Amino acid sequence: MSPSEPTEPAILVEGLRKSFGSVQALRGIDFAVERGSVLGVLGPNGAGKTTAVRILTTLLRPDGGRALIEGMDVVRQPEAVREIIGLAGQSAAIQDELTGRENLEILGRLYHLPKARARLRAEELLERFDLLDAANRTARTYSGGMARRLDLAASLVAEPAVLFLDEPRMRLGGI
Repeated sequence: MSPSEPTEPAILVEGLRKSFGSVQALRGIDFAVERGSVLGVLGPNGAGKTTAVRILTTLLRPDGGRALIEGMDVVRQPEAVREIIGLAGQSAAIQDELTGRENLEILGRLYHLPKARARLRAEELLERFDLLDAANRTARTYSGGMARRLDLAASLVAEPAVLFLDEPRMRLGGI
């Protein structure tokens, strides 16, 4: 592709709407996020931030408008979208009864990584998030900060093209 050709954004949102009964959570929002960039959305509680993330991650259907992730429609192609995104939501997606290592390896297998690759990816992420010393402890023994780091590591297991962080509560330096 030549430098003069336009590239589609990683995320494209046009006229996105969602209501819950009489409450309009999203009233026709529009934005685009270019590849390789970071978008932070700030607003008061109830402003629709989580609703937008839930739609973009295929967990909720919009009432109108459209949303594309890497050119794929979140309504028409939800399975394809899920294959290329990562999500660290407001609540941890880790299993407390499993070790940190087991959590990451199982997620790797759920993403259809070969067993050896899932192990290697888990090790890489445990190291990156400074969790190697606790890797063989059950997640229920982790401090709040350690659990949040494990949850963020879990969202990166499949090396997503687009990562959604809904109310991240940690410093993200170096990732």
